Amino acid sequence: MKKVLIATLLVAGCASDGSSSFNRSYTETGAVLGAAGGALLGAVAYSPNRTKGVLVGAVGGALAGGAVGAYMDSQKKDLEKNLANEIKLKQARVDELPNHIVRVTMTGDTGFNTNSTDIKPGFHTTMDKIADVVVRYGKTSLTVAGHTDDVGSAQYNQQLSERRAHAVAQYLESKKVQPVRLQIVGKGESMPIASNATEGGRAENRRVEIYVEPVVEGS
Repeated sequence: MKKVLIATLLVAGCASDGSSSFNRSYTETGAVLGAAGGALLGAVAYSPNRTKGVLVGAVGGALAGGAVGAYMDSQKKDLEKNLANEIKLKQARVDELPNHIVRVTMTGDTGFNTNSTDIKPGFHTTMDKIADVVVRYGKTSLTVAGHTDDVGSAQYNQQLSERRAHAVAQYLESKKVQPVRLQIVGKGESMPIASNATEGGRAENRRVEIYVEPVVEGS
């Protein structure tokens, strides 16, 4: 089974996923783009409509099956090293899940202001640390998934989650992550990881997840 590295970035503002457990396939990718209030947002950039050949060419060749485990384990360790200060301050958590899935959860609420898609300057350092690792481990594709809490309408939150995912993808591209490696998807308020009945729970649900998947031969 492929290893997937998941970086979950909890961000301040109105954004949530929606299940209290990891209950979806890690291969789920794609771009769900807003129909209103930014219909053109990401219409071309970060599209899932790329061929495997284009991706393999962009990353300089796929990984052989036997090399995947060591490659992703090394990447996990480097993420832990880069995020050591956040982990020490309990602003980040690194978990290894079943099926070789690794989840990095950013618990600081420094990502976005409420109803905003602008990444707050205080979150740039954390984003830079993640970008540093995924640039060095280039034989991967990344899916950025946005999530919101349940404040506001479902339609609004869906579009907000898409715009936030797009903002994060743009930031990663600005840090030299190849755009062909990036895809975006918005989950709106559909997949909470905590109760939306409290502000603390809503803050947990406002997040962006980055799925990092190795580009493997024959897959």
